[in-house]
Amino acid sequence: MLDLSEAAIYVGVPAKRFPGTCAVCPIRMPDGRNKYDIKDLDHWIDGLKGGDGESDDDIIGKLG
Repeated sequence: MLDLSEAAIYVGVPAKRFPGTCAVCPIRMPDGRNKYDIKDLDHWIDGLKGGDGESDDDIIGKLG
C-alpha cells in the first residue's frame, strides 16, 4: 500500500497531477489515511498498454 506521493512516483507522474491522471481510487485505511494498492496501480498501467487503440503519444500524454 502506497500513499499518494509514493503511488505517483510508482506510476511516473508528478504527485500534483496523479489524482487527475490515474483512475485508481485510494482505499481508506482504518486510521483515516488514503492508500493505493500496488496491484490496482499495476492493473491501471496494464490497461494503458492493453491495445485499447490509443497511440503511444496518447499514453505518454496520460502519464506526463
